[in-house]
Parts: sequence; structure tokens; C-alpha cells
Amino acid sequence: MDGSRFRSAAPGVAIVRSTDAPELADARVVLVDLALGVDLSTLVSDDRTVIAYGSHVDDEALQSAIADGCADALPRSKVFRRAAELLAD
Repeated sequence: MDGSRFRSAAPGVAIVRSTDAPELADARVVLVDLALGVDLSTLVSDDRTVIAYGSHVDDEALQSAIADGCADALPRSKVFRRAAELLAD
């Protein structure tokens, strides 16, 4: 996964691997891979948009991410293909 296209398009984007990632402090948009098992409720806040991504066959995990407060939950293949669109929202 190449997060550089997100970071270059919007410096406020953080692609996190854990809930204590230092880049979360200033992040306006957070991308998180559902395969990491991160507690999404600790990432969701009024000050940031959280977009989860995961396996296209794991509908349950994608649905759970929305229920946990993520703004969107997409198959991994779509997240990086739709980078500009996601950042514009």
C-alpha cells in the first residue's frame, strides 16, 4: 500500500497502525486497515474523519466499521484508487 499519494495530497492525512500513533495528534483524516484490529472507537472523533478499509470479502468488518463511527469503510482496492475523491469530501 502506498500512502504517499494521500500524504502528498493532504498533509493532514494519517495512515495509522495503532491508536497511539503520534501522527494522530494533527490528523484531520485517518485511514486505518481493518486487518490490524485497531479499536476504531478510539479513533473516531468530531475533529477528524476516519475511513476504514479492508478485504472486499469481509462485509461484516466493513459494516462494523460504519457502526463504530467511521465515515466510510471500503474494500482495500477502492481506497487508494479513490484517493482524490475521498480527500475532497
